[in-house]
Amino acid sequence: MARLESSAVPKLRALGISDSWNKVNLGEYLSFKNGINADKDSYGSGYKFINVLDIINNNYIEHDSIIGSVNVDEKTFFKNEVTYGDILFQRSSENREEAGQSNVYLDKDKSATFGGFVIRGKPLKAFNPVFLNYLLKSWLARREIVRKSGGSTRYNVGQNTLSSVEIYITNCEKEQGEIANIITSVDKKISLLKEKYALLEQYKKGAMQKIFSQDIRFKDKNGNKFPDWIDKKGNEIFRTVSNKKHNSDLPILAITQEQGAIPRDLINYQVQVTANSVASYKVVEKGDFVISLRSFQGGIEYSNYKGICSPAYIILQPSIDITDDFYRYYLKTHNFIQEMKKRLEGIRDGKILSYKYFSEINLPYPCIQEQQKISEFLLVLDNKSELINQQIEQTHAFKKGLLQQMFV
Repeated sequence: MARLESSAVPKLRALGISDSWNKVNLGEYLSFKNGINADKDSYGSGYKFINVLDIINNNYIEHDSIIGSVNVDEKTFFKNEVTYGDILFQRSSENREEAGQSNVYLDKDKSATFGGFVIRGKPLKAFNPVFLNYLLKSWLARREIVRKSGGSTRYNVGQNTLSSVEIYITNCEKEQGEIANIITSVDKKISLLKEKYALLEQYKKGAMQKIFSQDIRFKDKNGNKFPDWIDKKGNEIFRTVSNKKHNSDLPILAITQEQGAIPRDLINYQVQVTANSVASYKVVEKGDFVISLRSFQGGIEYSNYKGICSPAYIILQPSIDITDDFYRYYLKTHNFIQEMKKRLEGIRDGKILSYKYFSEINLPYPCIQEQQKISEFLLVLDNKSELINQQIEQTHAFKKGLLQQMFV
């Protein structure tokens, strides 16, 4: 690979500055040290102890956000102390693209220490630590770190590796600060959107609990109460079907807990199957429900697609008039999953709910009009969540563009 030029200019500049950024080795700015490897009995109390999860799960690290702790003597602590402005690196990863991920410690009041799977970078000269944190997440810096990582089953970076990483950096304090402020503001927007999303999901979860326990009831357009709910056995609402009449030309569906039954091609789910095995697959119609091998964890899945799936799955079709979305929500509730767990067959990951035992479960059956009202209410919440999720993804994409353009 060709060596980097001695200087370069970012595409997007802050403050109208035109000076070139200079190529340097990271070792000119940071001195590196491996962390503490203590006895297993030492963990769980004592000094706050930065590990890999603290690095990869936060925009930056502060004392109170650190997960773990370690009990070491004072001399060991001060030898391995992490203070404001230190950069922490992940030493090892199963995925090469994640090797050498980094984060910055930004607590001015309290210090911490760090573990053996982490490398600390202690500043050797003045720089804006927030700026350097973002620089090390830019595409070129990540490329340089990743390509220098070594290993086969695990990919590692060491102190010498990090010291030799070449980066482009501006020495202008104002430019460093302006870049740090701009990208920090984007991170704050992402955090606020994530908080908004979490609060909406929490509200939806609470609303569903009250709706399905009938603590909340809906009324018709005239303000009158709907009829009382009745219970029906599973086999009074759903029948099981096993239609294998297809020419193997339908899309193969993946049965997922997050997206229900969905064509594998839409989620890049690659599993090799033979022509003979596909011939035995079951047809899934749009509006069918599917009992999967993981239903004991996440409930019964709904299909918005026509396709085929493994014969190991149980396909359910409504045998009476229902509102699909009402049962799409209900069959993934905590209460239903608990009822299902009482009737599982098999062991460990092979557990499955047979149609025979599904038939024994009491399912609520409100009148169709109330089913529709409930579905419409929950769909509105889902649409709001999806809108926020799209905003989060768009803001992440915007941040990625800034990292590409504001850094060399």
